[in-house]
Amino acid sequence: MSSYRDAIRSALRQLMQEDERVFLMGEDVGNYGGAYAVSKGLLEEFGPERIRDTPLAESGFVGAGIGAALGGMRPIVEVMTVNFSLLALDQVVNNAATMRHMSGGQFEVPLVVRMATGGGKQIAAQHSHSLENWFAHVPGIKCLAPATVQDARDMVLQAVADPDPVFVFEHQLLYGMTGELDEEAAPADPWRAIVRRPGEDVTLIGWAGTLGKCLEAAEALAKEGVEAEVVDLRCLRPIDFPTLAASVTKTHRAVIVDEGWKTGGLAGELMAGLMERVFYELDGPIRRVCTAEVPIPYAKHMEDHALPTVERVVAAAKESLRG
Repeated sequence: MSSYRDAIRSALRQLMQEDERVFLMGEDVGNYGGAYAVSKGLLEEFGPERIRDTPLAESGFVGAGIGAALGGMRPIVEVMTVNFSLLALDQVVNNAATMRHMSGGQFEVPLVVRMATGGGKQIAAQHSHSLENWFAHVPGIKCLAPATVQDARDMVLQAVADPDPVFVFEHQLLYGMTGELDEEAAPADPWRAIVRRPGEDVTLIGWAGTLGKCLEAAEALAKEGVEAEVVDLRCLRPIDFPTLAASVTKTHRAVIVDEGWKTGGLAGELMAGLMERVFYELDGPIRRVCTAEVPIPYAKHMEDHALPTVERVVAAAKESLRG
């Protein structure tokens, strides 16, 4: 058994032990041990050359990571929260994502950017949003969203092995979650969605922080005689539509649970992709459960109301069953 944060730390330690080109940089990753204690103890083990604290300047240190990757290193950049990553979007969209294309394949950017995402911890609007879809919109980068302890480890390992920029979105409520971890297992293919619970009546699609809510909703539905299939999307770009389509073809109904906003969100992209592929298999409209169209509130009762809940997922599934 391991915690989600310890699984990520295990991956970071293994990578740095095996390859001297790997280093970690970001805000408070050194002496403080990381904003979510992921890098705690690594500074003492690997030293300040490989565990590098940075100023509060996301565009600067993400840009430095891109330069290091172009120079043959394997940088892992930690951005404290996805909200702050917006300051580095120019580096991401105009540099990291375009180098391979604009160089005709001559340059690779093996950069990994890790960041916390999601709400639920009462740290208000500037630290609590889910903006993964902004990055999943950009060709030239890949986006992963681990929802399990094993994936938290495996996705970091696979991201560093990839020759292109990979962004790993770690939901902040998951860092303390515990689960089984096999540190000897070969990392699973992170680019494919996985069916976490089989079912016949309706497909629930989630990732990162919403997967657990989908599983809880499936348990609640089972008590009422409804067998929901739960699919963990895992990779937000490229999207594994064949796995999603196979599930919806079986159940003929789907509910997508996205902690992002509905307008312009990833849930809408998933709906459109499924409609293009399995429209004639559907017995009713695909449903979305998303965050309310507001900045995430600080007050707990308001934050809880704004975010997707198990109850809302169950209600959407029942609506789907009514067709």
